[in-house]
Amino acid sequence: MRAVVLDRFGGPEVLTLGQRSVPQPLPTEIRVRVAAAGVNPVDCKTRAGLGMSPFLGGLPAVLGWEVSGAVESVGTGVTQFAVGDPVYGMPWFPRQAGGYAEFVTAPSRQFAARPAGLDDVAAAALPLAGLTAWQALVDLARITEDQRVLVHAAAGGVGHLAVQIAKSRGAYVIGTASSAKHRALGELGLDEAVNYQGTRFEQVLEPVDVVLDLLGGEVAARSLDVLRPNGLLITLPSRGAAEVVAMASARGFRASGMVVEPDGTGLRQLGELVAAGGLRPLVAETFPLDRAGDAHRLSESGRTTGKIVLTV
Repeated sequence: MRAVVLDRFGGPEVLTLGQRSVPQPLPTEIRVRVAAAGVNPVDCKTRAGLGMSPFLGGLPAVLGWEVSGAVESVGTGVTQFAVGDPVYGMPWFPRQAGGYAEFVTAPSRQFAARPAGLDDVAAAALPLAGLTAWQALVDLARITEDQRVLVHAAAGGVGHLAVQIAKSRGAYVIGTASSAKHRALGELGLDEAVNYQGTRFEQVLEPVDVVLDLLGGEVAARSLDVLRPNGLLITLPSRGAAEVVAMASARGFRASGMVVEPDGTGLRQLGELVAAGGLRPLVAETFPLDRAGDAHRLSESGRTTGKIVLTV
């Protein structure tokens, strides 16, 4: 099968199209013929030798944890899916899943039925980014109606989904983004936008209950200045998360790091929200497999609204 192979860590140029053996499903696993694979910042960090690189199991490796396609084969013990079923999922994270390829195998319960109304490209934009937002805001923060939620990098892959998920829970949602992206965010339901390029958010915002920080660093530190006394800061960049949590604790605030995990139940809940009209992934651009390096360059530019997807 065709696959984008990573045989050394480095820049986008190290991603090359090659050949790998078609994986065979073990008991309780399914093999999915991949139609599209989402590209995420963690992919780029891992390609560079950071991110989840310690968990790849060595090189050469195939990146990608976000896929949509159809069940091509099932192992013994699989009860949820049959050959031909359209599915999407976030298999094996943080271990190597090999999503940038024509076939993927993983436990069947790391997948869910592809949401009705989404084609494979849109569905591939949802699993990792959507589960990240869901697990942060719903499972961890347990946001409730009328709470004030601040999402940093609100127009990004996770951010634009987090805005919609928070709105679906009845929250008042604020987002930081460049002014050019405010209109698109308003169409997704954002209540208040702050242009980070010309405004210090902590100087203009009223206190908030939850901050979802997708940037880290000084943005995370400044976010403590807008938290209510019982508020919660969730910071996703794993590098520096411990420092942010310690800083928050010293000031009497709650803060937490987070790593997304595979979750078939969460995928089904995301699908239900899609079906109800409360969630739609935005796809900024698509690339064929042999242009995975270009997809990574665009991802690292930080200029996109929504997700980047590889078509397989």
